[in-house]
Amino acid sequence: MSIRVMLVDDHLIVLRGLKFFLNTQQDIEVVGEAENGRAAIGKMEECHPDVILMDLMMPVMDGVEATKEILKQNPQAKVVVLTSYSDQDHVIPALQAGASGYQLKDVDPDELVRTIRAARRGEKLLHPKATQLLLTEMNQGKTGRGVEAPFKLTKREKDVLYQITLGKSNKEISAALFITEKTVKTHVSNLLSKLDVHDRTQAAIYAMKEKLFEESRS
Repeated sequence: MSIRVMLVDDHLIVLRGLKFFLNTQQDIEVVGEAENGRAAIGKMEECHPDVILMDLMMPVMDGVEATKEILKQNPQAKVVVLTSYSDQDHVIPALQAGASGYQLKDVDPDELVRTIRAARRGEKLLHPKATQLLLTEMNQGKTGRGVEAPFKLTKREKDVLYQITLGKSNKEISAALFITEKTVKTHVSNLLSKLDVHDRTQAAIYAMKEKLFEESRS
């Protein structure tokens, strides 16, 4: 089945370019377009998108507010931010609003497609600049989790976490550790809870911040 994508941007040339490119992908179908966040919310029921590709700076309603409202109405929605802004005032609010990905408009087209596919699977891919800002935010101690959290993980949960830091999907982790995908999902759910993070990206960044696997990588 194709991934149903809705495009949200106030620049017509951007909408046309994205639509043309994404429709060349066999597994992606652009099912709707909107010129601002308010219009996007209004088209949700009409388009039923799997992934919303969302600009941030738009008239009427910006991307952050639209993301909040969309996820309030439909918690299962996947919103990928595609913007020109990579500063803290844009990245952090977007991720806090629940964005399932964050990419800049100069991203390689193939990486944008990979981000859309990852969002559809429930995974989150971020531009390196966004990842660095999120890491800085965590380093400032704003997440409130205890430093003892990693020691609560079982050996297998640590194995899974290490695979997550390598950017592997559940299927790839399953193959690497010789366990079922269902077991991987269970371990992922447990380690997210123990680390008090919301998704795999935050778990990977936490592992990097705590330098949990430096010896394994060397």
